[in-house]
Amino acid sequence: MEMDGVLQAADAKDWVYKGEGAANLILSYTGSSPSMLGKVLRLKKILKNKSQRAPSCIVFSSHEQLLWGHIPELVESVKQDCLAQAYAVHVMSQHLGANHVDGGVRVRVSRDFLELVEKNVLSSRPAGRVNASSIDNTADAALLIADHSLFSGNPKGSSCIAVEIKAKCGFLPSSEYISEDNTIKKLVTRYKMHQHLKFYQGEISKTSEYNPLDLFSGSKERICMAIKSLFSTPQNNLRIFVNGSLAFGGMGGGADSVHPADTLKCLEDLSKISGLKLPDFTELLSETIFRSEVLGNLLATQKLDDHDIEGVIHLYYNIISQPCLVCKNLTDVELLRKYTFLHSLPLDKSLKIVRDFLISATAKDCSLMISFRPRENGSTDSEYDSVFLESAKRTYEYKAYFLDLDVKPLDKMEHYFKLDQRIVNFYTRNGGGLAISKGQ
Repeated sequence: MEMDGVLQAADAKDWVYKGEGAANLILSYTGSSPSMLGKVLRLKKILKNKSQRAPSCIVFSSHEQLLWGHIPELVESVKQDCLAQAYAVHVMSQHLGANHVDGGVRVRVSRDFLELVEKNVLSSRPAGRVNASSIDNTADAALLIADHSLFSGNPKGSSCIAVEIKAKCGFLPSSEYISEDNTIKKLVTRYKMHQHLKFYQGEISKTSEYNPLDLFSGSKERICMAIKSLFSTPQNNLRIFVNGSLAFGGMGGGADSVHPADTLKCLEDLSKISGLKLPDFTELLSETIFRSEVLGNLLATQKLDDHDIEGVIHLYYNIISQPCLVCKNLTDVELLRKYTFLHSLPLDKSLKIVRDFLISATAKDCSLMISFRPRENGSTDSEYDSVFLESAKRTYEYKAYFLDLDVKPLDKMEHYFKLDQRIVNFYTRNGGGLAISKGQ
């Protein structure tokens, strides 16, 4: 879908900075146009360091045509420069549920609009993001999406609280293609291992106690424990919005964007605005995640990766018809036998496994936005699900949407493999001496 008209320089004043990730920058609308109210604009970014690879897939390579060519809407969307929208609607919504995915509407933008917006939001952007990337002012379109940190038509005087969680991978791999040297992957979460590397590299000031397995466990107690850990060390995994404005968490400026000293004040402010103390809010969020099917859908999608990157990398070389750089230096006879079997698979089987891996990678990296508002007294007719908060003796309506559902580029496979090895090797050398219990 595409909206009529073009956003011009005069429109730039109505858009303010809301946040950003590696590939996109998000703006909130503050003007008065009915068609834009309650919307956010997603603008593509480009890296300033040309030696780094682009964070998202914009044009399909010939091998990606092989991978996704069976979905004509995707191939067509590349020509029309709306791949992100088509991938969310025609691929991810099939797995995560169409009622939890918003593909948005394509809107055309002028270069003047993009250049002026870039200038206007510069002071709001985290320094690390400014140094790394800028808005792509050669783009002729952006994605207009409903602001899911708000409810449309929210009653006057009623607060809307929205929680954005980057849940990360919610299961431990059990693939037979994981080498014996990397068996630790079957015992310790990728999130925990990566925390150790990030701490060593100075990206975070302390490691998080958050355990994704708790959040995905289906146990209310463990879900509650995961949420408390996220509040304690939010990093870039937790953000809270009140009436569409960020109240807690970082602006998307890296892994350690909330200083621990600021956490208490943020939570006090949140309590004043929403009327909910932290234990009440934790209970509301835990109860909603426990009752809702959204994390079950997300986990099932993540588990499409049943070969692990250590198996999938071999199928990647099958697809690009290049000698396998992993097998080249391998001496383990048993592993070589397993990998030789992978290299003997027909192309259609290789494509299916790699495709599932990339869909899973999107699911492991996406965010979930859950928005709440108190149900009006006496109201029973609502399009939204609801949950009763026992401690506050009040019913809250909620909606849940997945964000950041971009297609992962095929040519990042080698990067995924190298990063995986780096994370595991570092943890094995430096964290392996710690007491390890399964599922940490």
